[in-house]
Amino acid sequence: MNSTQYQAIYDEYGIDYAVDVSQYNNLLDVYNQLFIKHASATALTCMGYSLSYKELDEKSNDFAAYLQNETNLVAGDRVAVMLPNILQQPVSVLGILKAGMVLVNTNPLYTPRELEHQLNDSGAKALVMLANMGDVVEEVLPHTQNIEHVLMTQVGDFHPTVKRLLINTVVKYVKKGVPKFNLPQAISLNSAIALGSQKQVTQSSPTRDDVAVLQYTGGTTGLSKGAMLTHGNLIANCLQLDGFLAKFDLKQRQEVVIQPLPLYHIYAFTMTLVMLRYGSQNVLIPNPRDLPGLVTTISKYPASIFCGLNTLFVALFNDEKFKALPLSELRMTVSGGMALTQDTAKQWKRVTGVTITEGYGLTEASPVVTFNPAEAQRIGSIGFPLPLTDLKLLDDNGNEVEQGSEGELAVKGPQVMKGYWNNEEATAKTIVDDWLLTGDIATIGDDGFVKIVDRKKDMIIVSGFNVYPNEVEDELSKHPEVVECAVIGIPDDIKGENIKAFVVKTPNSTLTDSQLIEFARENLTAYKVPKLVEFRSDLPKSNVGKILRRELRDE
Repeated sequence: MNSTQYQAIYDEYGIDYAVDVSQYNNLLDVYNQLFIKHASATALTCMGYSLSYKELDEKSNDFAAYLQNETNLVAGDRVAVMLPNILQQPVSVLGILKAGMVLVNTNPLYTPRELEHQLNDSGAKALVMLANMGDVVEEVLPHTQNIEHVLMTQVGDFHPTVKRLLINTVVKYVKKGVPKFNLPQAISLNSAIALGSQKQVTQSSPTRDDVAVLQYTGGTTGLSKGAMLTHGNLIANCLQLDGFLAKFDLKQRQEVVIQPLPLYHIYAFTMTLVMLRYGSQNVLIPNPRDLPGLVTTISKYPASIFCGLNTLFVALFNDEKFKALPLSELRMTVSGGMALTQDTAKQWKRVTGVTITEGYGLTEASPVVTFNPAEAQRIGSIGFPLPLTDLKLLDDNGNEVEQGSEGELAVKGPQVMKGYWNNEEATAKTIVDDWLLTGDIATIGDDGFVKIVDRKKDMIIVSGFNVYPNEVEDELSKHPEVVECAVIGIPDDIKGENIKAFVVKTPNSTLTDSQLIEFARENLTAYKVPKLVEFRSDLPKSNVGKILRRELRDE
C-alpha cells in the first residue's frame, strides 16, 4: 500500500498525516529551540542527579568547543561514543553533533575483536569511553588505524564532588568494575569540557543530507556494517511519530520517561530524541540487568512513559516489588526491538493497567517504520506505516505480490538510510530502486495493519539485539576441534530467541558443550554466545555443499 491509500486509515483514527520533514535543516535546529523553551526543566536524571536542559546545552557546547579547538578534528570526522546510559552519553552525543562531526554509536560491552572492526571500519579519530572498558580499549588501540584522541570518564564524573568520589570508589573498589589498564594518552571528559568552556564553539550547519550517525548493524558476512543515518533521516522519524503520540498529550505537562534500554541501540537512541523534543525528563538506567536497582529508580521517579521490550516486561511483571509500586502515573508503554508476545502484553496490562504500544523498525530506517495507533493496539500486529512511508510486499523475484499474500516487506520513506558506510555492494543489495528490503516476510490486511510472519534472513533476534549466524559460526569454527557448525535461533518466551549451535567435532574429540560456549565468550558479546550446543556427525547440505540452516530450524 502507498501513502495515498493510507490517508483514509489515518483519518479514521484521527491521526494527522501531514508531516513537513523540511522544517528543520538539521538536528541542531530542533534542539536549539528546546534548550531555550525548556531551559529550567530537568532533561536528564541518572543515579539521583539531574541536568536541566540549560545545563545539557552548556555542557554539550563546551564539549563541542573542545573538539573544535583542542583537537585536530574537523567537521565530518567520526567520533565513537562507547558509554552506557549515564549523563555523559547524551552530553557527548550532542557535543559531537554541535561540532559538525559524525557520531559512531558503540556498544561498551564489545569484545576487542568487535570494537577493533567498528573503529577501523568507521575511521573514527576519537573515542569517548568509560573507564570500566579500559582494558579492552588498551588492547584494541594498537590495532586501530585512525584513533588519535581518547576521552575517558568514570560513572560518577558528572555528579557533585562528594557523590562523584563515592560512586567512583564503589564502582572501582567495591564492585571491582574498573580493571587495570594503561592509557596514558587518555584525558578525562571532565577536563575536556573544562577546557572547552574557555573557548568559543563555532555553530555547525550540516544539511539534512549530511550523515549524523553511523549506526552499526550485523552483516551477512559476519562483519557489522555502518548504516549512514542522516540528519534528515532522524528528523523525519521524530516528526513522523508525532501523530501517533498526539493521543497521549505529551506537550501538556512534563513527562517522566524511564529509559532502561541502551542509548547506543537505535531504538532507545531515537526514542530519547523524540522524548527530548517534548521537553520530558529522561531517567537513564545504566544497568537494566540490575532489576532491584531499576525498580528502586521507578519508585523514586514515578514513570509516565516506559520504554522497554519483551524481555524486560517479563522480568518486571514477575517482580514482587515492582508489582507493589503505585503506577498511577504510567500512561504510555512503548515496545520495540523484538516481537511482543500476547502473554507479555496481557500480563503487563494486568499489572500496570496500561496497554503496550508496539512498533516495528530496523536500524536502516532510523528505525521506526510502523506503529500501532493508541486506541487500536493489536497484539501480533506491528500497526501501519508512519506518514510519508510506503510499503510493498515482494516475492523472491522482486515482483509485488497480490493483496493478502505474504511477501518480503520493502519500505520507502524519508527515514530510510543513505546507505552503508563504505560498502556500495551491500547498499545495492539492500536498497533497490529506493526501496529498503527488510528481509522480513509480512502480510498487509485490507485494513492496512501489517503482521510479520517470518524472516527471510537467517538473522536471530535476542532481547532486541540482532545476531547474524555467520559471525557466531566464524568464531566457533576457530576452535581446533570444530570441523563445521551451523547456528540458528530457537523460540524463547522471554528473549524472543535463543541461539543454538549444531557442531561437528573432529574424530576422537572430547570437546563439551560448556567448553565450546566458554570459548565463544572470548570473542563474542554475551548476547551472541550460543546457549545450546548439539553435537552431530554431519549437517544437512545442499547439492553444492551449503549448510541448510532452514532444515535445522524445521526439525
